[in-house]
Amino acid sequence: MEMKNQTFLGDFILFGFSGEHVLLSFLMAAVYTMILMGNVAIFSIIHIDANLQAPMYFFLSYLSILDICYSTVTLPSMLFNSITGNRRISFHRCFIQLYFFVSFGGAECLLLAAMAYDRYVAICNPLHYPIIMNRKLCFHLVAGSWVCGFLNSVLHTVMTSQLYFCEIRYVSHFFCDVLPLLKASCTDTHTSKMLLYVVNVFLGMTPFVFVIISYIHIISNIIKIRSAAGRRKAFSTCSSHLIVVTVFYVSGNYNYIGPTPGDSFDTERLASLLYSILTPLLNPFIYCLRNKEVKRALYKKLLPNQFSIKI
Repeated sequence: MEMKNQTFLGDFILFGFSGEHVLLSFLMAAVYTMILMGNVAIFSIIHIDANLQAPMYFFLSYLSILDICYSTVTLPSMLFNSITGNRRISFHRCFIQLYFFVSFGGAECLLLAAMAYDRYVAICNPLHYPIIMNRKLCFHLVAGSWVCGFLNSVLHTVMTSQLYFCEIRYVSHFFCDVLPLLKASCTDTHTSKMLLYVVNVFLGMTPFVFVIISYIHIISNIIKIRSAAGRRKAFSTCSSHLIVVTVFYVSGNYNYIGPTPGDSFDTERLASLLYSILTPLLNPFIYCLRNKEVKRALYKKLLPNQFSIKI
């Protein structure tokens, strides 16, 4: 009983920041502002413009919501820690952050796979695209990704919260995540780590493999396009999508499968920043702001009197 009670007392100390970082604070504030502005703009224009109602934009609107939530879970608290130098976080705040971060991360893993399937059907089976990617299936794919992400997070949060932590609780990370908390525990975490690896195969590795296979089929169909300009345009779009998705999955899987003992703390921090901050920042630019239909809709709403501009 003493061990259990001790688990629920005291704060965690985050080791991601060693002190006050004025320049880093401004950088994080700028990045967070760009994430909010970009994703809010994309979500808003998709739901306002009647021409952006295809399944692809339906998925992109929910990806924008996920990216806003995903970055909001961590960046404001990271910004506060960086400005004040206060690295303490209470037990309950830590596990609330853990729950929502894992939830949104898991949901994004599955949603990106659903988006890859949407592109696969659109390019490889265009005649049946409206029938296959109907509104009902799109809704079920989005809802399923959110439900699976939140159920997965319940499992990890409950198991991790039951661990015994030492009196001085150092967490080698910018925020509360599963693996850093397992490392901070003073008890045997073999079962929790095995669960983390198994779940990561289903929510991390399997969707990534599915995305890669989908894009292999997509690229094989693009090669058959007779127009050189059409091939270049399609390759440019697909390569941008694939690069961002690969960065997200590879860095995320690296963090949850677990760095090797020889990996430095800087390597772990870089990987966590890539999948938790860089991808929400890049997604609006890669998926939408390079898209002519989205840019045309934005110009139409922001500059109605100058809509004669050619995009």
